[in-house]
Order: sequence, then C-alpha cells, then structure tokens
Amino acid sequence: MEKKILLTDCPDDKGLIAKITNICYKHQLNIIKNDEFVDREQGRFFMRTALEGNFNDDTLLEDLDMALPPGAERRLVSSARKRLVLMVTREPHCLGDILMKCYAGALDVEIAAVIGNHPDLAPLVEKFAIPFHCLPADGLEREQHEEQVVQLVDSYEPDYLVLAKYMRVLTPAFVARYRGRIINIHHSFLPAFIGARPYQQAYERGVKIIGATAHFVTDDLDEGPIIEQDVIHVDHAYSADSMAAAGRDVEKSVLSRALQLVLQERVFIHGHKTVVFK
Repeated sequence: MEKKILLTDCPDDKGLIAKITNICYKHQLNIIKNDEFVDREQGRFFMRTALEGNFNDDTLLEDLDMALPPGAERRLVSSARKRLVLMVTREPHCLGDILMKCYAGALDVEIAAVIGNHPDLAPLVEKFAIPFHCLPADGLEREQHEEQVVQLVDSYEPDYLVLAKYMRVLTPAFVARYRGRIINIHHSFLPAFIGARPYQQAYERGVKIIGATAHFVTDDLDEGPIIEQDVIHVDHAYSADSMAAAGRDVEKSVLSRALQLVLQERVFIHGHKTVVFK
C-alpha cells in the first residue's frame, strides 16, 4: 500500500481531529501515526498524519476543504525520497557527515549535487560519485554570482537547499525564490559572537557553553525559524582550537538531526518559529 503524510495547518476549532480522521476513514486510509499541537496564543492548529492505503488525492483534499475552517492550509505529501543540493565553501565537516550518512543509509535522501564557491571540497564529493560544481564569486557582483547558482540549482530540481557551511550571505531575491526550502547551520554561543573567528572570540571571553542552530533561511541573517539546536559544556582547559573542534561536532550533529526532521515532513513553519513533531 502507498504511504503519504497529511499536513494540516489551520485556525483552531472544535472537533478538528475528529473531522480529519473521519475523512481519512471515509477514504479507507489507515492512520499509522498522528501528532497534533495547538498554539493557544495564536489560535492555530497543527496536525501531522501518517497514512497508508489507496489514495485519491484530489477527492481527499476536496473533502478536507469542506470540513476545515477558512484560512486552512493542507498538504498531502509523498513519503518518497527527497532531493537535496548542498552548498559549501571550504569547511568539510558538515558536508562529510551528510555524505557519509547518506552512503550508510542513515539519511534517506538523494544528494543531487554539491555547489561550492571554492574548489577545495571537490575531491571529497567525487569519492561519493556525486556531481561537484565550482562557481567562483571572485570579480562578480553578488546578484551575478547568484544567477549562475540559480541556473545550476534549478537544473537539479531539488526539494531543499542545504547550506553546509556556505560562507556567503544570500540576497533577498535568492531567498524568496526558495522560501522555506533553504536550511542553514551556524554556531550559536551564549553570548553570541558574530563576524570572523567566532570560536576565538568565544575562547577569549571564557564561555562555558557552545552550540549550534539549524534554521530555515530568511532575509534576517541567521534569524530564520529554528529547526534544531544543541549545546555542549566547555571549560578553561579548552583552547580556541579545541573549542572549534568541539563546535564542529555539534554543528554537524545538529544539521543532520534537522535534516531528518525536515525530510520526514515533521516541521511546520509558523511565522518566525516552527512546530516540530519529533
């Protein structure tokens, strides 16, 4: 039997769970798992329903439209493997972790291609028989470089773009083109350190916690809806280099977990936040 996931995001109302599950029963669909959440402050209802059976997508969605309140959003998505395009610069840790997990089957996803603005990571990618494209940005305006990137990305038709330590700020036009489909990983300290050499800054301030944040990309730099976060404790015995090494481990772990959640359709974007069903 075919498996799909029904995602419902709508104004809260009485009996929504019963209405949705009754329509699934009407279509003789088996509910494998169901998760729901209500944002009481916003009055918004979210539900993820994993289904199996024989699907008539159009009829099912029409029945849902009749049952759900105005302003409802609903999607029926296939459980088929998603396609990613990864974007990188020079740091290999996040890229290498994703490549290895895909190779070992720990991440069930197709990596269509890797795009870099430097050639450094080509040998790593080629070991996995995945296309690597180097598009240098030297001498180009940001918009000119992104035009080249867009043409290449669109040729692969990915479901998501993953910035695996891609060290360039994206323009609003690029973000808008792939809104809700670009995932980024960045260090996040308490307090936060921005600019060059963040781990050196953290070391000099004597921080006791370092961490990482995976989020959807918006026009606000590193402030998009958060998918996953984690921290580890450090102390005075850490040098700047050992702190950076520990930070890289957190970054690749957080990005991998965030990708799992997104690929399994467990994440709703809710304004500046997310609703994540783990």
